[in-house]
Amino acid sequence: MDRQPYSAALTKIASAVLACSSALAVYDSWGDAGAVAFVLAADTALALLFLSLRRLEPARAAGRGGGRRTKAAVWALTTLLTAMFASRVAPLMPTGVDAVVWIMAVATAAGGFWALFLN
Repeated sequence: MDRQPYSAALTKIASAVLACSSALAVYDSWGDAGAVAFVLAADTALALLFLSLRRLEPARAAGRGGGRRTKAAVWALTTLLTAMFASRVAPLMPTGVDAVVWIMAVATAAGGFWALFLN
């Protein structure tokens, strides 16, 4: 069964949902430059991550393992997104839980590094 048409359709739907959600987030926080910059930076990082993953997956499926530069880009973008969202969530948490948020973010980045480069 060929799943390529379904994958392409789901990618287009997800991109449309992300675009609409981002447009609403920018509209709702139009007076707050930091919030608008956060939304735009997160969207840019997500778009670059999807492009990098699109480049990495065929190489891994062909048994080439993917390029180290592409893997580095995927890891850097996922780490950036993790840190961005942790920086927004941690201040909202009670004392002690904010440290847990950052510990989990660091563990996620370290696990991604291990999975992409050391495994």
